[in-house]
Amino acid sequence: MDHTARKMRRRDVLKGVGAGAAALAVAGIGRPVSAQAAITLHGASQFSDAHAFTKAMQKFEELVKKYYGKPVNFVLHKNSELGLEKDYFAYMNQGKAVDYAIVSPAHMSTFSRAAPFIDAPFLFRDLDHWNKVLDQDVLKPIADEIAQKADVMLIGYAGGGTRNIFVNKPVRNMAELKGLKVRVQGAPIWSSTFRAATMAPTVIAYNEVYNAIQNGVIAAGENEAAGVEQMKFYEVAPNLSMTQHAITIRPLCFSGKTFKSLPKDLQDAILKAGKEAGKYGREIESSEDEQKLVALEKAGRLKRIPFDGRDQMKKLVDPVIQAYAKDIGAADILAKINAIK
Repeated sequence: MDHTARKMRRRDVLKGVGAGAAALAVAGIGRPVSAQAAITLHGASQFSDAHAFTKAMQKFEELVKKYYGKPVNFVLHKNSELGLEKDYFAYMNQGKAVDYAIVSPAHMSTFSRAAPFIDAPFLFRDLDHWNKVLDQDVLKPIADEIAQKADVMLIGYAGGGTRNIFVNKPVRNMAELKGLKVRVQGAPIWSSTFRAATMAPTVIAYNEVYNAIQNGVIAAGENEAAGVEQMKFYEVAPNLSMTQHAITIRPLCFSGKTFKSLPKDLQDAILKAGKEAGKYGREIESSEDEQKLVALEKAGRLKRIPFDGRDQMKKLVDPVIQAYAKDIGAADILAKINAIK
């Protein structure tokens, strides 16, 4: 499906979803009044069934139905049918079109300055440290702020992919990294940390990264294995510089406006299912990460380039992270994260 056709399809789907919501709103409650009419919840994913995010949301649907025990319908719009993650978050904030989705914290920064801190670069030492931080719920104050300011709830934490830099030429050390034109996520913390690490970061829409590298606008981007595979970034940037600069946290979000309109027993099922589905998503992505890279290498699509300089990068980035944490009132959270062994 080309870009124009996809935009038209997205418009038609949104119109249909919006019309359904409007019809329910006429009843005065935003949800069906008939005991026979099952509630319908709409989810969204940028990816296909093969992606860990989509699998986590499918698990969420399965668990909600199990715990609720009453009829409830789920419609999961895949392959960017309803736009990109930043769109999903805006829709959830407005209480229309999308009820649940997995969204990068970077796309929450409009509502909460603290949100991108959830998976800022060089925050976690390794996967074990990352899992302990999530299991101990250290990030709850940030989730509470997002719920208050954006009216979007973080009901589970997926993610687990280790992010590296995919680039159109081998980058093996700090000297070769210097001045690298690299695409980063929209939250300012990504630009400031990458700039501190001597690169030349730029913000470009996720779906435009491939063409931007192909056309020489940038030389690189950064992503976990699932994203590199799904978006075929290896076709234009076949060198994966193993910087291991971040481990993703991708919250499973739910619209606060939708949540408030639901029966209490369904709310309870959603909260329980969200936590479990997030953990399921983490297990999938963290285990699949290495498998995907091995498969891409064996197929001759990608070459992993050892990077000698991670400690130097972290040393340059640490003061930026500390200043950022202090600025957004998250210094205590950073201290707790660093204290976890």
